[in-house]
Amino acid sequence: MPAMKVRALLAASLLILLAAAQPAAAATPAYSGPRAGIVQLFQWPWNDVGKECTNFLGPKGVWAVQVTPPQEHARVAGDPWWEVYQPVSYRLDSRSGNRAQFAAMVSTCKAAGVTVIVDVVLNHMTGTDGTSIDGTAYTKYHYPFYGPQDFHQPTCQVTNYQDRSNVQNCELVELADLNTGSDYVRQTEGAYLNDLLSLGVGGFRVDAAKHMAATDLAAIIGRVDSKYHPYIYQEVIDYGGEAISRDEYTGIGNVTEFRYGQDITGVFRSGRLSTLMHPEQSWNNWGLLGSSDAVPFVDDHDTERDGSALNYKDGSLYNLAQVLTLAWPYGNPLITSDFNWSNRDAGPPTASNGMTIGPYTAGDTSYPSGCTNIQPWVCDHRWGNIANMFGFRAATTGAWSVDNKWDNGNQQIAFSRGSLGFVAVNRESGGLDQTLHTGLAAGTYCDVLSGDFNLTTHACTGRTISVASDGTAHITLSGMTAAALYTTSKLS
Repeated sequence: MPAMKVRALLAASLLILLAAAQPAAAATPAYSGPRAGIVQLFQWPWNDVGKECTNFLGPKGVWAVQVTPPQEHARVAGDPWWEVYQPVSYRLDSRSGNRAQFAAMVSTCKAAGVTVIVDVVLNHMTGTDGTSIDGTAYTKYHYPFYGPQDFHQPTCQVTNYQDRSNVQNCELVELADLNTGSDYVRQTEGAYLNDLLSLGVGGFRVDAAKHMAATDLAAIIGRVDSKYHPYIYQEVIDYGGEAISRDEYTGIGNVTEFRYGQDITGVFRSGRLSTLMHPEQSWNNWGLLGSSDAVPFVDDHDTERDGSALNYKDGSLYNLAQVLTLAWPYGNPLITSDFNWSNRDAGPPTASNGMTIGPYTAGDTSYPSGCTNIQPWVCDHRWGNIANMFGFRAATTGAWSVDNKWDNGNQQIAFSRGSLGFVAVNRESGGLDQTLHTGLAAGTYCDVLSGDFNLTTHACTGRTISVASDGTAHITLSGMTAAALYTTSKLS
């Protein structure tokens, strides 16, 4: 059969497989106020993501949930987490669920006020021959929509990050490297993105973006139908000194700021928090992307596993770093919520058929029992100090500044976000006892980090803090804790 006819048939097959499903209707959210931040529910099944949007992310004021790659993927012995990053086709059948379940999840999250961001893998396919999670047999360079002509030839391996061509035209850890300069590849991947958008997806996180030329990626994104306006951010690992810079990708969308995680980890592990109150000693020297371009994070699913970043195993230290990240006026922050892992490759809880066993079990209502005592799911996004900071960030976006700065010269700091919010962080083992300027109007406020705070009813289960007519408040903190007040948490 002529090559052109084969490609036409493949394209037609793609359109049939990507026909949009009608998502299920869901209830109107109870909370309709401002939202901020992204929570990555790493490896969660679709049904559970939908429940979490309704039960927690929506009511807590989270703007978006990032979900695991949803395309048909390789099934690898031992079911490691990274098998979902080895696509076999663009059918929506993965270890997280099928197309109908994915569509229902998107609809449910939207009804809860939460945007769905999909992690998309456009750079490559699989690393070996095998069988997919859905039972499709494939060989490397031979897939339902691609043949050898659709990959960079001759094949080579990424070995030199000082060589642009090597990084962008060779195989990352032996994964078949798609020729993203090819019009057919761009058309096929553009159809995949449009299909996701047709189901109500609101944005994309582009995996391994650094391994695609920015012009190629822009051309693929350019295939998105003009009626859609997705939020886009790209994974570009850039600590400096390489041939490819994160700055090349800012014209396409936001970019991951890995340096933020590296440096905030350094400050919390071995530095002094007081330096953060003096930009010339810290932030100005970090070389970060401009705030409007950046997606900062303490850790992501890669850095927490390689030991370069704080992670849930650091307990209160990790908690406080997340508080600061959500409080500080920089970028569009990402919080990663993971499963409990013991080694770098360990996958989430898995059934014998390869499907993920999520944190919600039969009989669960508002709380997923699989999150209990971080076994087997950590659910860090539900930790009190982290969860209640999404409301703080949303309420303080109108004051994109740091004011009323205070520090003790060591590990205790405090600052306000204009007149909209105030945060104090004590990274010391001893207590903090200070009268500080909060920038807030006089009144009684809920300290949202000492208990729970309901954004809709303003019910406060934690302590209250009184702000005097001059804007000061007496702040006391025990070791390794924080406090946060903001306009919306004012009780009287």
